[in-house]
Parts: sequence; C-alpha cells; structure tokens
Amino acid sequence: MFNQRFNFLEKISFRLTDWIGTPVSLIIHTLLFFGIFALRYFGVTTDYILLILTTAVSLEAIYLSIFIQMTVNRNTESLEEVEEDIEDIQEEAFEEEEAHKVLVHIGQQMKLIQNDLDTLRKSGLLKPPSNGHSKPHLRKTPYKS
Repeated sequence: MFNQRFNFLEKISFRLTDWIGTPVSLIIHTLLFFGIFALRYFGVTTDYILLILTTAVSLEAIYLSIFIQMTVNRNTESLEEVEEDIEDIQEEAFEEEEAHKVLVHIGQQMKLIQNDLDTLRKSGLLKPPSNGHSKPHLRKTPYKS
C-alpha cells in the first residue's frame, strides 16, 4: 500500500518537475504574480499583498529546490547506469583486443610451421602430400652402414 502511494507521488513529482521548465509554466507563473499585484485594485492593502507574495515565493522556492534535487538524483542514477555500460564496453573491447592478439600469434606460429614444412620438403626429409589433404610423412633417412 505504501509503495503504491509512493509510486503515485513519484510519478506526480516527475511530471511536475518536467512541467516546471516549460513555457506554459512561465506564463502561468507570470499571470499568478500579476494576479497577486492586481489584488490592490480589489482593495487589498500593499502590506497584505507583499505578505502574500513573499509567502508564495518562499514556498515556491522550497518546492523548486526539492524538484531540482529530484532531477539531480534522477540524472545521477542515469549517469551511474551509463558509467556501468561504458565499463562493460571497455571490458569487452579489452577482451576482443586480447583475442585478436592471440589470433595474430597463432597466425604467426602457423607461418613458422609452414616455413619449417617447406624447408623439410626441400631438404627431401618430408614427402610432399599426394592429394594435398593427407598428413605429411617423414622419410626415413637413408643411412648406409
């Protein structure tokens, strides 16, 4: 029950926070302030008007500071999520870089093995493969005793 009320209040506060920064909010606030000063034409004394205005502006400042802090908190949470995503991406990039290094090393080792095989074939110690798919066979070295 408490969570439902909290979620409802949270949704309202997010909507209000988003609305405060709109041109419509600026127009409504301007009209309200003009309306407070217009109370003078309805016989309200200047002292009373200033009291109403000061109270309204003070309350609004309190709420705006709360809305600002809520926005900062929301943005901070969002930035933390982005930082985590960046860390994950950096880890993946590092792993891919390491895998690339291993593959390059394997390729270099394969070239060395191929060069060794070519050298053995040229020296006559290794029979050339008959169909290209069979394993190379070492010839027995001709020793005459």
